[in-house]
Amino acid sequence: MLLRTIVRSSSATWLLPLLALFVVTALGDDLTSWVTPLYWPSATGTATFAQPFIAAACAAAGAWEGARLHRGRVFDQGPVRSPLAITFPALAPVVVMGVIALLVAFATAAAAADLGLGIPHLGILAVSTAILIANTLAGCVLGRVLPGVLAAPLALIVAFIANAYPASWSTRWIRHIVASSLDNCCAVDQVIDPRALWSGAVFAIAVSCAALVVIHFRGVLPAVVAAAVLAVSGAGIAGYLARDIDYDPVVARPTTELICDDGTPKVCLWPELTPRADMITTGTRAVTDRLSKAGLTIAPTLTMAAEPGPGETKLGIPTKPTTGDLAAGVASGFLPRPPACALNGDPYPAGVAQGPLAAWLYATASGETRIVEGRFDPRDVAFVTEKVLSQPKDVQLDWYKRNAAAMANCTDKPPIALTAGNGQ
Repeated sequence: MLLRTIVRSSSATWLLPLLALFVVTALGDDLTSWVTPLYWPSATGTATFAQPFIAAACAAAGAWEGARLHRGRVFDQGPVRSPLAITFPALAPVVVMGVIALLVAFATAAAAADLGLGIPHLGILAVSTAILIANTLAGCVLGRVLPGVLAAPLALIVAFIANAYPASWSTRWIRHIVASSLDNCCAVDQVIDPRALWSGAVFAIAVSCAALVVIHFRGVLPAVVAAAVLAVSGAGIAGYLARDIDYDPVVARPTTELICDDGTPKVCLWPELTPRADMITTGTRAVTDRLSKAGLTIAPTLTMAAEPGPGETKLGIPTKPTTGDLAAGVASGFLPRPPACALNGDPYPAGVAQGPLAAWLYATASGETRIVEGRFDPRDVAFVTEKVLSQPKDVQLDWYKRNAAAMANCTDKPPIALTAGNGQ
């Protein structure tokens, strides 16, 4: 069959404009609101938010094309070509439709991320494409069994449930085998966990192979059994690969990618922030000077690494930081890390001190008292500005140290006289 005939007769040809319009208009806010500016893996991962919708469209179109071939009794007429050779040209436009729609989603996210020169994360794109192919082939198998008017909507609904709903389940490995959590990649100090990519790829390949077996052998019982074994085995292997992955399939970005200067303190930034390095280093050192004058000990290195090492303090700034972001980013490194009780929802007596302590650190780091207004609870702001910042520096430092010590464990209560909201 001529290429122009395949394109003209395919359901994917008229479905593509509708799908692309849906991605841009209906999903545009979700594709642009949470992307990390200037970070290619984040833009690529965010684009996969559209994957369940695109996969469902591919499954429906695949079911329609499979039903057309079945309705035309193409395989009952003694064709010279094999069933797979006949099916591939019919499904190729569907896969192309899915890939183009995925690229539209990526372009939408990339525009919001203000990306420069570079390439998308090829691993994420490859797994997403494999998922789209698996849905297309599975839909085609359904179309070989049911009429197109039933197979297409049924494939649409089942594929959407299978691709979208696992992201909301508490069972972690299921969400990873269908690659429904890749859209949580990534903050600038994170990269995608390779195990999540392998898990999604293995399951997609297993489902695709199972569908190909059924298509090639025309649904005879041994082929159906073999396909079921392939699909179940693939799900088992994929689940095993994903067994230890957290809800978000990310790991810490290698610190070897950090670029550090030779100042005091040393400032280590990710490559995406290099164009703003002069502004950041000058601003952060001004902040550390103010904190040092307040009596705080400044670490030799400020780093954007996810897990600061010995002699390092976390510099928690966005990829497009403002002056206010620099003060907040340095100050956040002096807040105690929440203990396990706080993360697990267990009683955490010192939790009430977090707001006042953060407000004091931010005000001290920025050198402006009014800057905390509107950023923290009004009661915390009033307490810090009226009762803490009015005290001598040594009293403020003692207040910080005692509350920070209490916040570092699950048993100590913060000093009563220094807790906001108690009328002291």
